[in-house]
Amino acid sequence: MGTNNTPEKISGCPLGNASCPIDETIAALKQEIQQLKQQVSTDPLTGLFNVRHLRFTLEQEMERTYRSHQPTTFIILDVDHFKRVNDNYGHVVGDKVLIHLASLIKTEVRKIDIPCRYGGEEFAVILPSTPILIGIQVAERIRKKIEETPFIDHEHNLAITISAGIDSFTRKQNRSLDDFIDGADQQLYKAKQLGRNRIHHASEKAAIKSEVTQSEKDALFNQLSDDSEE
Repeated sequence: MGTNNTPEKISGCPLGNASCPIDETIAALKQEIQQLKQQVSTDPLTGLFNVRHLRFTLEQEMERTYRSHQPTTFIILDVDHFKRVNDNYGHVVGDKVLIHLASLIKTEVRKIDIPCRYGGEEFAVILPSTPILIGIQVAERIRKKIEETPFIDHEHNLAITISAGIDSFTRKQNRSLDDFIDGADQQLYKAKQLGRNRIHHASEKAAIKSEVTQSEKDALFNQLSDDSEE
């Protein structure tokens, strides 16, 4: 009876090795692909999502609004007098201020919200399935947090404020992605015109006078509370 001297292959590895180099290569490639995906969608300075991811995600949320009938709210935030920071203290300090602001914005949004760096000293937050009333509350929380939390390091103590424009998209509207972004940007411009360090929306007066339902309040503040405990 003949003897088969051919070594048995280890199950799962085509090379017959206990520690398969092919599996290790595939794992390394997957990790590299994941890192590349993150680099494509992330702002390298602040760690927030970048404008490319913002546009892609905002368009998806607009499509979701058509299907779900739930509005999408969008906030654009701009640092007041940021040029003075760069002119007086240099761009290195300016970058540190932007990193500081990004960290504050992340603490004041919910898990479902998408904070982004829109460009330069502008930030943005996408609020999926969120009415304008809640959007105003979120924007005001961010504005107040930044106003009350100066940038401090071993050499500087800088009071920073932001202005914000808010717009909301509903399924009854026939607007493009650029129209939606421009709507929030126009509200930001009005906030700047009115003196900065404030938020603005086209229906701001009516929204503030209207009473937010208890369920809307619970949905916002319970989520924020859960985030802060983690």
